Amino acid sequence: MRKFLAILAFLMIPSCLLMAQDATSDKTEKMNSSVVPPVIVKPARDFVMLQLNYVNWITKPDSVKTKTFGYGFNGYLCYDFPIKKTKLSFAAGLGVNVNVVYLDQQVMTLNDTGALGSQVRFIPDTNHYKRYKFVTTYLTAPFELRYFADQYNRNKGFKAAIGMEIGTLLGADTKALTSVDGTNEKLKTDTKRYVTTWNFAATARVGWGNFSLFGSYNLTNVFRQNQGPVITPISLGICLTGL
Repeated sequence: MRKFLAILAFLMIPSCLLMAQDATSDKTEKMNSSVVPPVIVKPARDFVMLQLNYVNWITKPDSVKTKTFGYGFNGYLCYDFPIKKTKLSFAAGLGVNVNVVYLDQQVMTLNDTGALGSQVRFIPDTNHYKRYKFVTTYLTAPFELRYFADQYNRNKGFKAAIGMEIGTLLGADTKALTSVDGTNEKLKTDTKRYVTTWNFAATARVGWGNFSLFGSYNLTNVFRQNQGPVITPISLGICLTGL
């Protein structure tokens, strides 16, 4: 009887080992199934573009005098469309473009009714304003062909873009600052009726990571035909991109 029990115990050892191995395997599989799979990170698309720029009128008559420093601000939301599996993409967006130009001891007259009709004219500042500026605001749609050295993380590496901006006029006015009895007063005059309704500009950007330098050159004049002098603006500045 004892020999029979010993033989039976000996035969059961492999079965016990197999059961233990199966239990260990099941436990390992459960632990592996509970591990969170790695998160798939989408590449940055430069969804937001913020630009702070220097503005001046590069083409203008000698009779028009501006101060050296003018400034502008552009803010855009863009959507990026990758071109297959290349490092190129096409982007389109919508935003606002605001430009400010200071006149140098001059003002703009807006109600002249000469032989050519109502026009914008630039004349000497006889009121001696402390500051006199011309402001335009456009709702603008940028279109860009973009290149990214790092197509998976566009917040790093070299990047460049060329394109065009198309804008529709939201507002245009002159703002003058004067002093009356020691108190500063601001005078604002609307000039929208004289300014070009649609604006077209060629653009370019080059940079590294989230920062780049950009420039734009207007393809249209500031004022409508026969309603003001022929003036072409240019902008240069820095651009912050992300998301």
